[in-house]
Amino acid sequence: MNTSLSSAIKGLHLNLDRAGSWIAPLTLRVFLAWEFFESGLEKWNGQNWFADIQHNFPFPFNHVPATLNWELAMWAELICALALLVGLGTRLSAIILIVVTIVATAAVHWPADWSTLSELAQGYAISDKGHGNFKLPLIYLAALLPLLFSGAGKLSMDALLARYFWRRSHR
Repeated sequence: MNTSLSSAIKGLHLNLDRAGSWIAPLTLRVFLAWEFFESGLEKWNGQNWFADIQHNFPFPFNHVPATLNWELAMWAELICALALLVGLGTRLSAIILIVVTIVATAAVHWPADWSTLSELAQGYAISDKGHGNFKLPLIYLAALLPLLFSGAGKLSMDALLARYFWRRSHR
C-alpha cells in the first residue's frame, strides 16, 4: 500500500505540473489583464489628476508633461492588459506594466514620510490611512514577475506563434 500511495502522489504531482504550465500563467494573465484594463478605463473616462502629483513621479517621468504621463499610463494599461489577456508579447507587456506600477507606487502609494521599517510597514495596506498603500501594487509586481521570467505559458498567442515559427524553421 505504501508504494501505491507513493505512486498515486507522484501521478498527482505529474498531472498538476502538466496542468500548471497551461493554467498557472493563464490565471495570472487574466487577473492582471482585468486589473490593469480597469485602471486604464478609469483614466479613459476620468480627469487627468497627474498634474497634482507630477513632483512625486520618479525620474525621468517627473520631467515629462503630466498630460503625456496620463496618456502613456492609460494606453500602457489598456493595450498591455489586452496583450496579457491573449498572451501576445507577454514579456514586453509585463516589463511595461512593471514600470507603470513602480511609477504609480512612487507617485501615489508609497508613504510620504517614514523613518523606520515599522512606519514603512504601515503602508502595506489596501487603504491609505496616512501611511501609504502599496499592498496592491506589490501584489501586481509579484504577479507580473513570473510572466516576465517564464512567459505566457502554453495557452497563449506567444506559444502558438513560437510553435508556428519553430515548425517553419525546421522544415
